[in-house]
Amino acid sequence: MVKKLKYDIVVSGASDMKTCKKGTKEKAQQLGRELARKKCIVISGATNGISYEVSCSNRKAGGFNVGFSPAISKMEHIKSYKLPFDPYDVIIYTGADYAGRDVMMTKSGEAVIIVSGRTGTMHEFLTAFELGKTIGVLEGTGGAADLIRDFLQKMNKKEKAPIFYSADPKELVDLVCKELAIRNKNLKK
Repeated sequence: MVKKLKYDIVVSGASDMKTCKKGTKEKAQQLGRELARKKCIVISGATNGISYEVSCSNRKAGGFNVGFSPAISKMEHIKSYKLPFDPYDVIIYTGADYAGRDVMMTKSGEAVIIVSGRTGTMHEFLTAFELGKTIGVLEGTGGAADLIRDFLQKMNKKEKAPIFYSADPKELVDLVCKELAIRNKNLKK
């Protein structure tokens, strides 16, 4: 029997945990558990760091993970890119390198949650922003996540969809899922 899952949530974040603030690994793991608890499919870049931590904890909590690889095949994913394979239920081999993979991955989800990160994460955030996706930002994790609020103010950009900010993974998942429930209810009308 196939279990019914609610939402497709992209998780974007640092591939190198050294760039994250202290405690970010634990927050990423809690985020994965919360997404499983809310019966969300976790979509990520099938990479190390935040994506890996969220996907591992999501899987341990009974969740489902989809990875978007920059590689063209499983062999290239593992041997050339040196990326993990184990926590993903499905990996989509895009063959589009990182920038192309980022766009495909971001477009595939109903919402995007940002955790720490550098330029790739900012690219995924800006793609989600321009597409009008619901966005959650896990503040206090360093990198892009801690710069987004100020960046948008300085750019004087108006949101096309809600952006939720929180330092608490549970609260952030709750806010994003509530917004998706409203959006999905409006779609049925």
